[in-house]
Amino acid sequence: MDDSKLKSDPNTRFYDPYQGIQVPIPVRNVYQLPTAPQFLFDEEARRSRRNISDSLTFYTGCGYVVGAIGGGASGLVAGVKSFEPGDTSKLRVSRVLNSSGHAGRAWGNRLGIIGLIYAGMESGAMALRDVDDVWNSVAAGLGTGAVYRAARGVRSAAVAGAFGGVLVGAAVTAKQALKRYVPI
Repeated sequence: MDDSKLKSDPNTRFYDPYQGIQVPIPVRNVYQLPTAPQFLFDEEARRSRRNISDSLTFYTGCGYVVGAIGGGASGLVAGVKSFEPGDTSKLRVSRVLNSSGHAGRAWGNRLGIIGLIYAGMESGAMALRDVDDVWNSVAAGLGTGAVYRAARGVRSAAVAGAFGGVLVGAAVTAKQALKRYVPI
């Protein structure tokens, strides 16, 4: 490809994998990359939201990471509280690591499952209603809380569903307020 064609296309940018290396390399090793996202189908390009597989991966992964960090911090505190006066430093480190690892795994798994259920509920609500709005998220929060606590009884499921709906409603409202009032 000649240099005049490379410079004339506004939808591309130049990429030099050897940038920063002090060895002189010919200009033909500079690659032309598109600036727009690439999609296999036109329907994917027209969507403004994640598809179901992206949502499942995102919410499950974020839930697990946040849960693991929070559980690790909780386990750290519990491990430090379990110190005894005659413990060696090796034993103290072992207690903290064991406590942090156990709590981090448990919390990570719980929040990962909640993220998985939420992503499925939200995608199902969007597919069912064929509309992409805030109510899908609120309904997914209601459903997630109810499904997550369903094994503990109807009352517990209803309370958890209401809590999930209110929590997601507050999060969506806060996100919209941030977009509107905080210039980023």
